[in-house]
Amino acid sequence: MTNIERHTYDVVVIGAGGAGLRAAIEARLAGKKTAIISKSLFGKAHTVMAEGGAAAAMGNVNSKDNANVHFCDTMRGGKFLNNFRMAELHAQESPARIWELETYGALFDRTKDGKISQRNFGGHEYPRLAHVGDRTGLELIRTLQQKIVSLQQEDNEEFGDYEARLRVFDECTITEVFLDGGKVSGCFGYIRESGEFVVFEAPAIVLATGGVGKSYKVTSNSWEYTGDGHALALRAGATLINMEFLQFHPTGMVWPPSVKGILVTESVRGDGGVLRNSEDKRFMFDYVPDVFRQQYAETEEEADRWYDDQENNRRPPELLPRDEVARAINAEIKAGRGTASGGVYLDVSTRMPAEVIKRKLPSMYHQFKELADVDITKQPMEVGPTCHYIMGGVEVDPDTTAACVPGLFAAGEVSGGMHGSNRLGGNSLSDLLVFGKRAGEYASAHASATKRVTVADSAVAAAAETALAPLERGESCENPYRLQQELQQVMGDLVGLIRTRTELEGSLTRLAGLKERIAKVGVTGGRRYNPGWHLALDLRNMLVVSEATARAALEREESRGGHTRDDFPAMRPEWRCINLVCTLADQSIGLTRKPVPAMRPELLRLFKRAELTKYLTEEELAEFDAIAGQGSEN
Repeated sequence: MTNIERHTYDVVVIGAGGAGLRAAIEARLAGKKTAIISKSLFGKAHTVMAEGGAAAAMGNVNSKDNANVHFCDTMRGGKFLNNFRMAELHAQESPARIWELETYGALFDRTKDGKISQRNFGGHEYPRLAHVGDRTGLELIRTLQQKIVSLQQEDNEEFGDYEARLRVFDECTITEVFLDGGKVSGCFGYIRESGEFVVFEAPAIVLATGGVGKSYKVTSNSWEYTGDGHALALRAGATLINMEFLQFHPTGMVWPPSVKGILVTESVRGDGGVLRNSEDKRFMFDYVPDVFRQQYAETEEEADRWYDDQENNRRPPELLPRDEVARAINAEIKAGRGTASGGVYLDVSTRMPAEVIKRKLPSMYHQFKELADVDITKQPMEVGPTCHYIMGGVEVDPDTTAACVPGLFAAGEVSGGMHGSNRLGGNSLSDLLVFGKRAGEYASAHASATKRVTVADSAVAAAAETALAPLERGESCENPYRLQQELQQVMGDLVGLIRTRTELEGSLTRLAGLKERIAKVGVTGGRRYNPGWHLALDLRNMLVVSEATARAALEREESRGGHTRDDFPAMRPEWRCINLVCTLADQSIGLTRKPVPAMRPELLRLFKRAELTKYLTEEELAEFDAIAGQGSEN
């Protein structure tokens, strides 16, 4: 094993999206020698696909907005299954993280008086999303990259080496996290171009690997999203929560087939776009749930007035939380009122002048023009639900982002708890900034307090053997591309937007069969840039995460947020108190129940009792009455 490259760092950040870069910046600012591991090219992170904006209650467009309102909106969006402390920290710290980006050089769109502009998004009571047209994620990554470069320039001035305290390893995939005495000691991976193995010794690792969408055929996610961080955490002994909650963004492209699933930003609806079925009916008025009835318009006239007078009108139903809109679109398609391509129409062409559309939605204009030959200033878009985001992830301490394995931290989409059963649009970009910073901060503190250990050669040899196994089996064994297609088919057909017990049980049976076959996957060729080999290694991550999703979905016998059971269509208060926790033992997913943390009294009092009756158990409502000092509605 002498040809394996070794590096020693204080903090290793696995993932180079927004959460990873913000964590690395914080670790470097704390004086720690930090490595950034990017699965793809540096700057190509999936964060660039986040278009609409970053939610932060700065009150620039409506002065009534504040952190308490943002907190309440986030809890409502997550159907009160959120880790309240994470939602609280997120709401409180998001504005500072956005303003901080400006000091790094971010160029946000502005209001007439020069403040950062903020737009409307589903589930947010006020205009709250700081944005750069519909390319906000790209600006965020560009800005964080530039901050990385500036810190490297500072290090070069001090040490004569740009990479003295901050180095990027791009096109590098991590396959194992090492432990010593139950604590993190480093990780193992390979360089994708050369196939050479690399070991990083470090007492602190931050997982910032994003989501799991490539387990589904129709997805807005890019190729990197194979559940790597979720699986690394499980194999290291950490736990996952909320894995049953998978967000299907209501508006992905449906035509042509080659681009099916590519995201159509929610800002289209936030800026006035409406949804219509094949009968030209604006159908969302038929799908407003009782829990949201008081906040949303009942007529087209009131909904349209809201854009100009939000004080005296209720919100358009197109701006319901994503899970509600996705289910409504799915229902219209199933009822035979979809388009010929299997979607519905999203129209801005009749809502705004062409020059306004091109200015506010430049990426959407070019995306549809170039990929579908559709001019969105003249024609409606055809859209449908696409696998977009997983609310479930590594169970972490809300303040420190630490997992239950000492030295392991997680931030961004790979972590669980913040969004409960459903994420509000725009909360992801501010989430990764808030908790990316916290992950870097507390990973650095852990590194300072931890004695450095060396990764044993035997552990490295075992990781290398596992990585090389598909190459040694050769082409006579299972084909990784065929296995991925079958896995995607199972998840799309049986663990999709709408679920039933029979389908979920069937998915577990089929996943068990795939587990045996994936254990025999083989590829030809050598280690030098071999996509088949890369996929073969990704498959074991995709499989274990898919099993966690299916098992949790079977266990939760209710419909809530991103988890819809056709056989249990109602939201049940007793399930609001339960988090499903996934563990891994003997390559199989175990499932236990854990209470959802109880909200502090002063936060609970931010909600009206009438609203809480839609979510809480009778016992919880009695506690609320005791807290409020009254038994009547407040």
